[in-house]
Amino acid sequence: MPSHTALNRLLQRSASPAGVLSWILVFAALPVSLVMPSAQRGEALPSALTAGVALLYAALLVQVLARFVGPAASASPRQRALLLLLLGCLVARVVGSELLRAGGHSHLARVLPAGALLIVASSVGLVFFLRAEALPRTKVARGTRLQAGAICGGIASLAAALMTPFVLTHRGPGLEALPLVAVPAFDCLLALVVIGQLAVRRRTRDLRGILIFLGLLVLTIADGKLLLRLDDVGYRPLLSPVFGEAVGIALLVAGICGSSRRLGHEVMRRQGPQLLILASAAAILVLAFRPTDGPETFLAVPAVLTLLAAGGRLGLALREANGAAEALVLSRTDDLTLLPNRRAVLLRLDEDLKSSVPLALMMLDLDGFKDVNDTLGHSAGDTVLKITALRVRDALPPGSLVARLGGDEFAVVVACEEPETLLEMAALIGDVIHEPLVIDGIQLSTSASVGITLRAETDSVSTDLLRRADVAMYQAKQARAGALLYDSQRDDFSRNKLRLSEELRRGIAEGQIELWYQPQVDAATQTLCGVEALVRWRHPQQGLLAPYLFLPAARRTGLMLQLSEKIGELAIAQSLAWRERGLNVRVAINCAPPELLSGVFLPRLFEAVQRAQLPPNSLVIEVTEDSFLAEPERAKAILREIRAHDIQIAIDDYGTGFSSLSYLRDLPVQELKMDRSFISSMRSDARTRMIIASTFQMAQALGLRMVAEGVEDAATMADLVAMGVDVLQGYYLAKPMPASEIEGWIRRWKTLASRMDPIRAEDGDSSGVQRGDSALAQDVDSARAQDAAQARRLADGSE
Repeated sequence: MPSHTALNRLLQRSASPAGVLSWILVFAALPVSLVMPSAQRGEALPSALTAGVALLYAALLVQVLARFVGPAASASPRQRALLLLLLGCLVARVVGSELLRAGGHSHLARVLPAGALLIVASSVGLVFFLRAEALPRTKVARGTRLQAGAICGGIASLAAALMTPFVLTHRGPGLEALPLVAVPAFDCLLALVVIGQLAVRRRTRDLRGILIFLGLLVLTIADGKLLLRLDDVGYRPLLSPVFGEAVGIALLVAGICGSSRRLGHEVMRRQGPQLLILASAAAILVLAFRPTDGPETFLAVPAVLTLLAAGGRLGLALREANGAAEALVLSRTDDLTLLPNRRAVLLRLDEDLKSSVPLALMMLDLDGFKDVNDTLGHSAGDTVLKITALRVRDALPPGSLVARLGGDEFAVVVACEEPETLLEMAALIGDVIHEPLVIDGIQLSTSASVGITLRAETDSVSTDLLRRADVAMYQAKQARAGALLYDSQRDDFSRNKLRLSEELRRGIAEGQIELWYQPQVDAATQTLCGVEALVRWRHPQQGLLAPYLFLPAARRTGLMLQLSEKIGELAIAQSLAWRERGLNVRVAINCAPPELLSGVFLPRLFEAVQRAQLPPNSLVIEVTEDSFLAEPERAKAILREIRAHDIQIAIDDYGTGFSSLSYLRDLPVQELKMDRSFISSMRSDARTRMIIASTFQMAQALGLRMVAEGVEDAATMADLVAMGVDVLQGYYLAKPMPASEIEGWIRRWKTLASRMDPIRAEDGDSSGVQRGDSALAQDVDSARAQDAAQARRLADGSE
């Protein structure tokens, strides 16, 4: 075992130097051949080249041993057999060539000269070696096999045509020329094996395969020259078979012993028709110009086989093309309605976008189609879709493309850019769809919502139109409008809004969210008793954004939970900061129904309050009445859990939803916030005033605190105080402001409140100013009036 290991290491270290030496010897023969006179062939050739050739073959032998023995101490019997086969082929090749060179034409008297027999045996052995050494067999398509056969046949036809002059020159009685013909014939067979393996992907198309093919090609040329010039003593050594054979064997060994990619999953690229055309042309030329006095069968057989293989490949290609055309049509057709499908619509739109033709897209969706499927079954639903497809297609003018996108969605592509015409066409579609139809003895009438979009200058791909038409269709369905044109202002899924959503996600994480606070004043004492936290976004580029600009995006993209958690965190921190400075006020935060019922937000809020050691009753959670609609029992349980943590609960926008007295009876609520729509109209509408008064009496009887929001003038404030409302909130008192301004506002409000008597107004004076500095009150009113519009917009978006 140690001796084998040492031999393996020696061979491994000698492989690279031996390979370099072999090519040095090959190229060193070039200058020697050029300067060697042809007259000295008989004496100088053997003495000058024999030693070099022997050294070359020794170097090649080391390469082969290093490739197959060095790394294969534990090689399988198959690998060892391949090594022996390769060594035997190379030795037989060299010996056979030397015998033919040494004997000349004297061996033609024998039927099978020993040299030719050895070369033929070497070629046969190499055929088996190359087949065994190739990539593993994989399933090859019939077309690939036919094309490979045609290519090999074309090359065989050319080789046979080139060998014909030699056969005609050496024709003799019996089989005297057979050995001479067999040598180049088997060389061509080797080359055809490699070409066939490349064609059927059993050999990778890399440098290794190219070297093997070139080596076999050079050997074929060298053998041909050897047989043609056995009696010629005047040829130059540069063109001698000795040099050609050395180069051929060196190339062959380099290819066999080189590294290969051996990709088991190599990408199979379809071959072009060029090689097939060239092979067919070669076969036709051979048949057309073959000699009439020569071996016609020798030339005709490979040429005819080439043309048959090429014809078979052509027929198969035509059949594949027909199948591909049918598959293409099927791929663009809806199976149920036989209308074009989504792919066909996209292709049509892409083609029209490249031209300047008018272009519009309508997308329609059947209303209530799910009810048909659920009630009558899918077969009835399929019938509805088929009838709808026929009616819409027949109702539209020629040239319009009607397609089914999937489910109960259809698309119509028309060459029109007139909105009025498109709306009329959509109305026509709605009419034909609404016509009654009878299925299973039941008369049905369906309707459709249609979204329409026109080509825009910025449109570059079909999906742009498809998206806009889809948005318009859903807008029409939600509004029950029948048909609507796309309106970018109502597009909640535009690129800008999508970008805004991503920016909001980063803004929450990077601390761009702020809370502004609107004061709530105790109506009896005129002192600050609480604040409502209203969210704002300090956008890096757009500045301070009101809630109505980003809350829809937060709801649509699932960011409301993160935003609500951030609001709770900021409100708790600010409440603690105020308490440290002696300002004890309630902080109210809004909680939307999805977050209230999520089961995630509230536990995190409870944990944050406990961690901050904030008195729970200093926090108020404002919920709307629609929080109880979807899951009333669960909502009740959640509100009881909130109250169990001593956090107060307020019903926000009371009176605008599905108000139920059972909520006030059963829920642990501490506060009612009368909606601003009632407060703003109480002085002009006696019925509204009566509703507010009765609501306050009810709240007072139930022990609830009543907050009137939307107080915008002194007269309204005076009336509310006279009614006995507990808390006031509105622009007249203060607009929403940052936390840093609250303490300053408190000082200013105390000064103003000490000079004002909003409770008693003399003789219906609605100014609210009974005593004190009326000029100060006027200044305050004037300042409030200047920013009333902007403050109202901000507050409306926050509710």
